[in-house]
Amino acid sequence: MGRNICIGLVIVGFLMTAVPAPAHHAIQAQYDFKKPVELKGVISKILWTNPHGYVYIDVPDTQGKMTTWELQIGGPAALRTAGLSRRSRGGMEVGAKVTAVGFQGHNGGPIGWLTKLVLADGRVVTLWFGDPQGK
Repeated sequence: MGRNICIGLVIVGFLMTAVPAPAHHAIQAQYDFKKPVELKGVISKILWTNPHGYVYIDVPDTQGKMTTWELQIGGPAALRTAGLSRRSRGGMEVGAKVTAVGFQGHNGGPIGWLTKLVLADGRVVTLWFGDPQGK
């Protein structure tokens, strides 16, 4: 009987590891929802990584000086929900002219949480469906 219980616990342990885990931290810990940003620029790099990906956008200032913004996005599962994949990026490609919408990091630097991209042809790629107010 003891052996069957041990085997059962091992099986249950394996099944529990197959269930997706909830988020490991709050977005609000890094990004300030009171600092919305809208950036116009060109995508210079995309990292499709877990648990979160990143989109880097080169944004010119009024004098033409470029600043590269590092914008965090959801991981591959969240991107699939938005209709994107590594093969089918829906216009979210390196070199694409975009308007990025999101929230700046608490440190005030060129980092942020990306919520949507507006592509040059007007299409909108929604990357986050959360509510910063928790409503």
